[in-house]
Amino acid sequence: MNQRKQHVINKAHQLFIEKGYHATSIQDILDFSGISKGTFYKYFSSKSELLIAIYKAIFKNLQKDRNDLLIGKSPSDIEVFIKQLELQMISNRKNKLIALYEEVMSTNDADLKHYIRLTRLRSLRWMFSRFIDIFGEKNKPYLLDCAIMFQGLMQHNLQYNRLANDSNEKISSVVRYSVNRLIKLVEEVAESDEQLHPPELLVKWLPGLEKNNHELIDQFHKIVSPMRNCIPKHFQDKNDQEKYHELLDFIQEEILHTRSPRKFLIESALQTLQNTTAHIWDQEVLQLNKIITAFFQQFETDKEEQ
Repeated sequence: MNQRKQHVINKAHQLFIEKGYHATSIQDILDFSGISKGTFYKYFSSKSELLIAIYKAIFKNLQKDRNDLLIGKSPSDIEVFIKQLELQMISNRKNKLIALYEEVMSTNDADLKHYIRLTRLRSLRWMFSRFIDIFGEKNKPYLLDCAIMFQGLMQHNLQYNRLANDSNEKISSVVRYSVNRLIKLVEEVAESDEQLHPPELLVKWLPGLEKNNHELIDQFHKIVSPMRNCIPKHFQDKNDQEKYHELLDFIQEEILHTRSPRKFLIESALQTLQNTTAHIWDQEVLQLNKIITAFFQQFETDKEEQ
């Protein structure tokens, strides 16, 4: 991402945390970040679009950190899941996401509300897919219900633990306690053979490619994260570093967050990555091509079924 644009995102996020989203004006952001109005509108069409950019930056970092924890580990290892949850809770607290969510949901901004709802559904979908890793396909019919209940359990345990400890919540102990309850919850729900929400609802709730095969999405992140990490090592020029980060951002945005991804632009971006002077990503681009081909096959299948 352009460094100046990232600077504006960081400064605006700081203001939103300190003053609140509604109380922060675009002029406040201009003054605090030291940019002109023209520069602001070059990057963002509105304050709400800027807030969405903040959310995307936070979640991109969270995705990378969660996937890094899986490297060399079994997806079924519940200790890895506990660490992933701790990362998420720490990120939420550090970035004041809950307070921002609550403020946004009280607005009349339909686009912003829609984005927040999708964000929550993506979080639910991630948790559901991790539950499949941990508790197995045999329990899949019950795991969406369990994911919904577990989200509520975690939220209230954290809320009241924070109240009980004068805001000095011990996230790790709350997460572990909640996960221990989860294990028994899954056993009880599966044994009762009761289902409130079928997992197929996730297909209905999440539009575009993002509703599809969570395994392909995990594979995508496992390839792209190391590519991002090696950019500073192979490219000393700051402009080159920005260029390749932006290409990876573009591919990720098109594949995971766009209703109608533009295949020809994705292929062009991949070709640029493959044509680096050092040819450092030849194998990675081949793997990405396979994953993206599978995404588009699923995308076409979904369109035919609609």
